[in-house]
Amino acid sequence: MFMSLYRVYHPYWDWECYVNGMWRRVDKSEYSKMLNDAIAFTGDHLKYGEAMQKVVLEWPKTMEHHLTNPSINKKAFIGHCAVCYKLSIPEYIVRDAWKRLTDRQRLLANLEADRSYKIWINEYKKKSRGLQETMEVQVLF
Repeated sequence: MFMSLYRVYHPYWDWECYVNGMWRRVDKSEYSKMLNDAIAFTGDHLKYGEAMQKVVLEWPKTMEHHLTNPSINKKAFIGHCAVCYKLSIPEYIVRDAWKRLTDRQRLLANLEADRSYKIWINEYKKKSRGLQETMEVQVLF
């Protein structure tokens, strides 16, 4: 059954990605090390995928706000969040790291992102059904 997602908004200061520095800027001395760490991490689809699966569940406001946006690149966003979640590396460095991966590394990482998105969407559907049932019960009383 197809479930339409309604766009959900949360203020940026409630986003777990914002609180954990995904949008921060770093100085040149930090950039090089973070870039190398991001390349190594995103190039290992198993470690990267594990972090993606965790972040989609552990950053609920970030995910709800961004993954209900029909215009966002969901795979990229989940990947950026996973690197920030695991290594505290901002997303603009992850974008730079992504360009340096092989086609195969990108393919495997994208498969992990797809898997993580499906995990999130299934959990979101369960949560939404629970809210609908609660709202229906409240209407009855």
